[in-house]
Amino acid sequence: MIIYGGSEGTVLATKVAKLLDAKLGKIEITKFPDGEKYIRYHDEVENEDVVVIHPMGLKPDELFIEYLLICSALKDGKAKSITTFVPYFAYARQDNRFNPGEPGSFHLVSKIIDDLGIDIIYTIDLHLQRVNDLSELIKKTPTKNLSAVPDIAKWIKNSAGLENPLVIGPDEESEQWAKVAAETMGVDYEIMFKTRYSATEVSITTKEGKPLPVNGRDVVIIDDIISSGGTIIEAVKLIQEAGAGKIVVGCTHPVLRGKTPFDSALANIYESGVSIVVGTDTVPSQVSYVSVADVIAKTIKETL
Repeated sequence: MIIYGGSEGTVLATKVAKLLDAKLGKIEITKFPDGEKYIRYHDEVENEDVVVIHPMGLKPDELFIEYLLICSALKDGKAKSITTFVPYFAYARQDNRFNPGEPGSFHLVSKIIDDLGIDIIYTIDLHLQRVNDLSELIKKTPTKNLSAVPDIAKWIKNSAGLENPLVIGPDEESEQWAKVAAETMGVDYEIMFKTRYSATEVSITTKEGKPLPVNGRDVVIIDDIISSGGTIIEAVKLIQEAGAGKIVVGCTHPVLRGKTPFDSALANIYESGVSIVVGTDTVPSQVSYVSVADVIAKTIKETL
């Protein structure tokens, strides 16, 4: 077995190869003078099981093309099998045409990947809102969505110093992750339901319409992705008003990009009153305290 990492997956691939005592493949990734990508692997891959670890965060256009080129080269090299891990799957959030004239980006990207003819695609906490499962879009290639939330929850439980914590999902879509985090930590969870009456008046309740039981309790907010931090900051404000104590935020994909080049999403989150922010290395960041290398290595060990 040979493990390869793309431009943004080199460190992650190295960690996984060490965990499995597997061969780390040598791959050359450069650019031509006109900006086109040049890809070349330097191993004998014929009749070998190969694994490609390729996050697509922050530079999705460039990394998407790179992914296609790497997989195509390995396919042409007659690899016995090609297993890919795409910890951050580009364009998943563009899962609908919200305005006339927009492309179906998630659908198009999925179709192109499906035509590569690889053996299986693993994602990690894929953002699925209007699509129930990636298999609805990638029909010919097996897919499976893994989760880093249990490892995030373990890190928080062991490192955050919380007392009587409650896990909160900031919106209805986050319930799947809040439930897993709560089970891992052995605590309860609730989902925030917001009702806006005016520009300044908002009520926050549980699913049953009751006030959030956060008064005097530490709170863990869990979501799959934090981009600008707007959703988290709004949730923190409402949770603080309900009397919460220490607030910790966890996410799988810490994109953390401000709304302008001079804006810091992470700084804004801390300024809102959050004590700790923790994410994984699906998108390397200042808060990537949890690595998905263990999740990937465990999956490879069980399947290859």
